[in-house]
Amino acid sequence: MGYPDTTDNKQLHVYLFPVLAQGHMIPMVDIARLFAARGLKSTIICTPLNAISVSKTTERDRLSGLDINVQTIPFPAAEVGLPQGIESLDKITSPEMFPKFFRATALLQQPFEQLLEEHRPDFVIAGMFFTWATESAAKFGIPRIVFHGQCFFYLCVGETLHLYKPYEAISNVSVQDSSFVIPSLPDKIEMTIDLAEKVRESELTSYGALVNSFYELEPAYAKHYRSILGRKAWHIGPVSLQNTNTSDKAQRGNTSTIDEHYVLNWLNSKETKFKLAMGLDSSGYSFIWVVRQIKHDDDEGGFLPKGFEERIEGRGLIIRDWAPQVLILDHQAVDGYMTHCGWNSMLEGISAGVPMITWPKFGEQFCNEKFVTQVIKTGIELGVKEFNMWLDAKSVSLLKNEKIASVVTQVMGGDGEEAKEMRQRAEEMGEMAKKSVEEGGSSYADLTTLIEEIKVYTKR
Repeated sequence: MGYPDTTDNKQLHVYLFPVLAQGHMIPMVDIARLFAARGLKSTIICTPLNAISVSKTTERDRLSGLDINVQTIPFPAAEVGLPQGIESLDKITSPEMFPKFFRATALLQQPFEQLLEEHRPDFVIAGMFFTWATESAAKFGIPRIVFHGQCFFYLCVGETLHLYKPYEAISNVSVQDSSFVIPSLPDKIEMTIDLAEKVRESELTSYGALVNSFYELEPAYAKHYRSILGRKAWHIGPVSLQNTNTSDKAQRGNTSTIDEHYVLNWLNSKETKFKLAMGLDSSGYSFIWVVRQIKHDDDEGGFLPKGFEERIEGRGLIIRDWAPQVLILDHQAVDGYMTHCGWNSMLEGISAGVPMITWPKFGEQFCNEKFVTQVIKTGIELGVKEFNMWLDAKSVSLLKNEKIASVVTQVMGGDGEEAKEMRQRAEEMGEMAKKSVEEGGSSYADLTTLIEEIKVYTKR
């Protein structure tokens, strides 16, 4: 869908430099496609191995006539002691690799500045972990916009924790599940000490923030972030809705380990709204379970119990490593979604209009859980409390089967008034999400505002 640039004849050029992790690269590619569809020249900066998956998506847009490109810079794995081939956080195989990886990303500053000097884009959108990107862009008079990959709610929580430090009032800091109320937010939100220590502060020196969300989803927090906290930001999501055909949905991100036609045929064989669950055999519902393969698991099955696949044959579908998630969630047979609470996944579930069960593991995922269960109320907590920065088969604290089955039944099979209202809210949110990115919608309008503001900036 090509939208002409009607403001003037100058074509703006945007550089997009995502954090080297699938959860950041996927939405950033969608954002690049959004800008290209509005008449801008979009250039995605990434490393050679990551460029393979990125180019797979952008090539379809290039063939349709959009001005979108991929520019590579070398990843300094050897300089920091990483094995060759480790160019993404998703490829890290041990906790010891994390500091090395972030040292490597710091070394990307110099080649990135070379590109800026050579090509002089009009503005830069860079991931939150590239803390030097604002300084780099400023050397050439280029505004840098930060992309956190989170919602307004998360940004408001992080800034409020930084300003007020409410967790310091708790006397017994050794009790990790001690909770406190975050002050000055539109809603009463309780969190734990453990989360407060890990919520990151927003970048304060950037030109502004780009938010993968839509106004109708969190109007109070969009206003709070902009008006009360005084931050400049634009909501342009859900960016996943840029993927409108089966190929775009199926090939988004990494190459799936399962053929999309097989998945669609399996889903088509189920009744509409079949109650999706994740590995919940005792719930009695049909489900798709996406299982990450952990290379150092002792047994071949990893998380899967022995004989599990044979037992659930016909009722459950196991997909290993990477699944066409948007394709699955958008199918009419899907009526619920258990999620790890990454914002991309949660927003994709919201856009699909399905209620959610939340199972966070670390970082901002616990914050996102609060948003979907306490603010928009389209999900139910599974009750996970432990923070697991490194996930493997031995460190996962499994909940009791009875608890999982109970929550699944409550979300997907509950006939009570509360369950019905939750499903209705989820469906309404899904409809609002789709309208927000259409011409005349709130996210469409905010993207236009950003483009026009950058045009004015370049004329200074």
